[in-house]
Amino acid sequence: MIYQNTLEFAQAQDNNDHLNCYKEQFHQPAIDSEDVLYFAGHSLGLQPKTVRAAIELELDTWAQLGVDGYFSGDTPWVSCCELLTPAIARLVGAKESEVVCMNTLTTNLHLLFASFYRPTKQRYKIICEDSIFPTDRYVLETQARFHGFDPNEVIIEVAPRKGEHLIQEEDILAAITKHGEETAIVFFGGVNYLTGQFFDLNILTKAAHDVGAYAGFDLAHAVGNLPLKLHAWNVDFAAWCSYKYLNGGPANIAGIFINEKHFELPRLGGWWGNDKETRFNMEKHFSPMASAEGWQLSNASVIGVSMLKASLDIFDQVGIDNLREKSINLTGYLEFIINEVIWDRYPIKPLQIITPKEVEQRGCQLSVKLIDTNYNVFNMLSQAGVIIDFRKPDIIRIAPVPLYNSFQDIFYFGEQLRRVLY
Repeated sequence: MIYQNTLEFAQAQDNNDHLNCYKEQFHQPAIDSEDVLYFAGHSLGLQPKTVRAAIELELDTWAQLGVDGYFSGDTPWVSCCELLTPAIARLVGAKESEVVCMNTLTTNLHLLFASFYRPTKQRYKIICEDSIFPTDRYVLETQARFHGFDPNEVIIEVAPRKGEHLIQEEDILAAITKHGEETAIVFFGGVNYLTGQFFDLNILTKAAHDVGAYAGFDLAHAVGNLPLKLHAWNVDFAAWCSYKYLNGGPANIAGIFINEKHFELPRLGGWWGNDKETRFNMEKHFSPMASAEGWQLSNASVIGVSMLKASLDIFDQVGIDNLREKSINLTGYLEFIINEVIWDRYPIKPLQIITPKEVEQRGCQLSVKLIDTNYNVFNMLSQAGVIIDFRKPDIIRIAPVPLYNSFQDIFYFGEQLRRVLY
């Protein structure tokens, strides 16, 4: 696509976009009754307009049926979480038996590590990216200590080369080869939260397996953003949240993937992971289900499930491949607009896009490094009604989400960026 920095071009693209109508299915934030330009779906997705009715339906069930709501009504609470399974399986490229929605992201990571990280004196290391999301780093540190190891000896971080912002794939593969016989898990964020770099999960999984290690991923910034094929790639395990690109709502229920070949692994047990046929027999001994559901601890929040289901219904209508096609064009337009705004006017550029230029190495997020400028750029954009986010010391992250962002949004962002910089 040949982009143009004109309102007429942006309007023409929106008029020809068969997904543009979905923008109207989401509430658009406003400040002082003025609509904002919302590019923060990488932090919190917008609310589908169908969410309120979905919540009210469950409140009505509670009011009318009380405890009988667990086993009566159109969607009995005892099995409500299963309503999410088909759509989630499609989004991550898994069999339905390999996924379940439960708990929250970091809780799920600890539960997964309880099964997949059982270190020995010979095999105990975890390989990850140096800029992995802090809570993931805390998981790795505390898991190492829990098993009696020094985190400094356990965690092997792969960093960008000097003067670069992105991690070279060959450096990851070299680290896996170097530490191969000592490596227990290769664990990366599927899309790095800071730079927006999308790692080739297929290649990383094969490399981990070649040295006898597990491959696991935090997909918080990947699910609902990029097409995934976790089963076909032979990934061992993965976890994600639902409040970013999945639009599930603040701190809502998260999800996990466990490859079917690992269903017999030991795990920490809970009532909801027990065999459904005997769950209510109140037996003393844990009999886990032979599926990802066997990792559940407790029944999910009914309200949370209903909120996420409202959004997943939209994903099923649209299809992740259609969203990806639009996402590539939107993000490409954002890249063009940023470069066009600064290109001819600054001998030393005040901004630098550090997210990979190659579309197969990124989702919809662009991370921009502030150069010879400061936090005021972010503040001024915020005051102008542009909702993005800032990561210390000098990164702003911008995500045009194809479900509810438009080409016109990006054009107007460029106008505000121009005003702030000039």
